Amino acid sequence: MTEIPSTMTASVLRGVKDLTLEERPVPVPAADEVLVEVASVGVCGSDVHYYEHGRIGPYIVESPMILGHEVSGRIVAVGADVDPARIGRRVAIEPQRPCRRCDFCRAGDYNLCPKMEFYATPPIDGAFCDYVIIQDDFAYDIPDAISDHAAALMEPLSVGIAASQKGGVKVGDTVLIAGGGPIGIIAAQVARAFGAVDVVIADINPARRELAASYGVRVVDPAAESTTELAANVFIDASGATPAIVNGIRSTRAGGTVVLVGSADEFPLSVPEVAMRELNVTGTFRYTGTWPIARALLESGQVELDSLVTHVYGIEQVEEALSGEGAVDSLKRIVLPRTRRVEEPSVRAAS
Repeated sequence: MTEIPSTMTASVLRGVKDLTLEERPVPVPAADEVLVEVASVGVCGSDVHYYEHGRIGPYIVESPMILGHEVSGRIVAVGADVDPARIGRRVAIEPQRPCRRCDFCRAGDYNLCPKMEFYATPPIDGAFCDYVIIQDDFAYDIPDAISDHAAALMEPLSVGIAASQKGGVKVGDTVLIAGGGPIGIIAAQVARAFGAVDVVIADINPARRELAASYGVRVVDPAAESTTELAANVFIDASGATPAIVNGIRSTRAGGTVVLVGSADEFPLSVPEVAMRELNVTGTFRYTGTWPIARALLESGQVELDSLVTHVYGIEQVEEALSGEGAVDSLKRIVLPRTRRVEEPSVRAAS
């Protein structure tokens, strides 16, 4: 049995662009929780936003907080009500704790729970540290065929799954996706797995288009090529850019669905266009029940995540990982909390 220390190393955000390494007590699992020794943590755009701005909308960093919510690891201890046989299992973590009692939770929409505690969302700590706790049923067993990195990226994969679910993607559909970053590429793979026959990623950046094309999807430069004739059944915005959203709405066929995943603040919406073409405009906020689907997509080979990892960092390099996220030469950046430093963070030269 692994000996569990009393303290752990954590990368703590103390203010805007102010990260420090601290020794924190190792959390003790409650009766329904498991203690997970963290293996891999993906860097998300929300982590970058908290680091650079100290807030996202109404969520404000008002006290020291650990970032990171895309997590995999191994269970090393369990609470009193959890089967001890789970100790030693490799897991992917769904990083949220709903109340399970409100109307949303009882209806199965626990992602909308007003009392949600979500990793790395103020004031809840995330996973740029050695150990984390999560309720037992939100730590999903993963087979050896799924790597630690891919298991951590089941979180953004869940975002892509939720987008296709909200869009109602089905066999034979045409799907247009704005944004050739990690979420766009993942959403494209999911759409194909759901049966879409024509999946198109639109991005104005040529490097991003080249990266996206390496995953076998069609790419277009929306600044040079019109997409309105696509008449997409589903448009998924993974860019957060107002021009991309407006163009995507115009590229959606009558009766089609627009799914807003990116974090745009506001954009002009033509009510007559939506009403007269009976467009369904919706959004996604996190996910519900997606981890088993994500695991099945990875095991079947319909979605591939390992190649998205372009850079890997140690716990002393979290600031470097956050500062470089979003660069055109990278897709996903991974932090290994139990490694101090990685001498060559670049895993591969993204082409």
